[in-house]
Amino acid sequence: MNIAVVVSEFNEKVTSRMLSVAEEKAEKLKLKIKYTCSVPGAYDMPIIVNALLQKKDVDGVVTLGAIIKGQTKHDEVIAHSTAKALTDLSIKYEKPVSLGITGPGMQERHAYARIRPVAERAVEAILKITGELDRIKK
Repeated sequence: MNIAVVVSEFNEKVTSRMLSVAEEKAEKLKLKIKYTCSVPGAYDMPIIVNALLQKKDVDGVVTLGAIIKGQTKHDEVIAHSTAKALTDLSIKYEKPVSLGITGPGMQERHAYARIRPVAERAVEAILKITGELDRIKK
């Protein structure tokens, strides 16, 4: 099974580690990462995810990001709009897009604590959802 990974450069100390964990997990699950794309921030992911989902050699897309709370509610706006756009794309193309984006309302220390579990689950979700889609479509 071929997947793509889209990772946010914002909060790179966290997201670069998330990417390493996701790559390890994909290898363990025998998933081939065909594309790894970087975007400035989580908000920028949907346009790249849209392009990847159109590719015949991509069965699903893993997204990785960390939205850390600042002094305003900007983190909430980013998280909500990004999650909605990614959900809409998954439905449109009938391919899984996992939400490996932590936040909103999260402090930096929480982001570090969530690196491994979120990245691993984001990869696992692609495999599980694809299996369910295949079963339902038969």
